[in-house]
Amino acid sequence: MPYTAAENRYETMPYRRLGRSGLKLPAISLGLWQNFGGKDVFETGRSILRRAFDRGVTHFDLANNYGPPAGSAEENFGRWMAADFRPYRDELIISSKAGYDMWPGPYGNFGSRKYLVASCDQSLKRMGLDMLDIFYHHRPDPETPLEETMGALDHIVRSGRALYVGISSYSPELTRAAHAILSAQGTPFVIHQPSYSMLNRWVEDGLLDTLGGLGLGCIAFSPLAQGFLTTKYLQGVPGDSRAAKAGSFKSDYLSDDNIARIAALNAIAERRGQSLAQMAIAWVLRDPRVTSALIGARTVEQLDNSLDSLNRMDFTSEELAEIDRFATDGGVDLWRAQSRIQPS
Repeated sequence: MPYTAAENRYETMPYRRLGRSGLKLPAISLGLWQNFGGKDVFETGRSILRRAFDRGVTHFDLANNYGPPAGSAEENFGRWMAADFRPYRDELIISSKAGYDMWPGPYGNFGSRKYLVASCDQSLKRMGLDMLDIFYHHRPDPETPLEETMGALDHIVRSGRALYVGISSYSPELTRAAHAILSAQGTPFVIHQPSYSMLNRWVEDGLLDTLGGLGLGCIAFSPLAQGFLTTKYLQGVPGDSRAAKAGSFKSDYLSDDNIARIAALNAIAERRGQSLAQMAIAWVLRDPRVTSALIGARTVEQLDNSLDSLNRMDFTSEELAEIDRFATDGGVDLWRAQSRIQPS
């Protein structure tokens, strides 16, 4: 059956300005890192995207290596775009990234001009798009000069491949250096995508201040700490969970200390009338410097649960103080080390 978007799709979603740019993002955006690749159920992913747009989610975030296999999330998105979302293209913000290992040989990784431009072209082809709204450098490169990487982002905009550019997992120092280069070139650099959650608060140690000072937006990925900030692990490891599979979720995340933190935070959420996941998303968005929380979803029901966090966004000072007792570093950040890389 042909898809027609809900007429009331803009009635409940708040939209936040991206730093000092002219762009706004929904308070909650949908990422296609997991659950939308070639090994997943195509129609399930399609239903999630339809439901997201019907509820006002206008930003879909991808990367060249999302899948698995790598590239397949963009390929699937291209099919969904052609079948369902082509009439709504001008209502959508579509982003992609490059910076991780994508193809063999010396030109398929990190931050060279050759890799970034080629990867952007491949992403556009997979998705059947003429232009991306945002193109990111996915992580700092320890070898390529920052001037070359930022120059590649500038070229991607000037050549018509993207409207805006961003970076991900850059430290405050590297963010300021990147901003200086891009500002001098007149490049529309508008956004930083760091990991941020109640168990991974590194952005509060200078990065949010940096972004606020520079007028850059922030979209927080992994606000649920890869699903850890839910109740699914309080009674052990479910067989279909990310922790039960090889990948980015490490078994040592499930320490007794972390489980105790999760149980305490869950009790606070229950008193607020929210699920733990809903409170975790609302908590990330409590800071006005965070433009959007980037969530994933395995089912339509899971998506709805996350979006319902918007029903209770307020926190009392007493609640925030209690959350701070338990919202401490849980060692669940795989990306912080990337942020400290200093290009030669």
